[in-house]
Amino acid sequence: MSYLISLGAGLVVGLLYYLVRVQSPAPPLIALAGLLGIVIGEHAIPFVQAQIRTPDAQTQSAPAVTTSKPASSGAKDQ
Repeated sequence: MSYLISLGAGLVVGLLYYLVRVQSPAPPLIALAGLLGIVIGEHAIPFVQAQIRTPDAQTQSAPAVTTSKPASSGAKDQ
């Protein structure tokens, strides 16, 4: 739903620019590169946080390993 709202807002602004005869502030390729940078930046911080937290979560949730030797009766089998 948010994509449709964003698309609709972009169309409305584009129509307003056309009606007022204002050129867009940046050429389309530069504007798209800027939008790509915004999207990458928006997802970079959560990605880095997940990478930092992952090793801690793995070491904390690992079960404790205990080794025990079978109890010997002290007598040798004959």
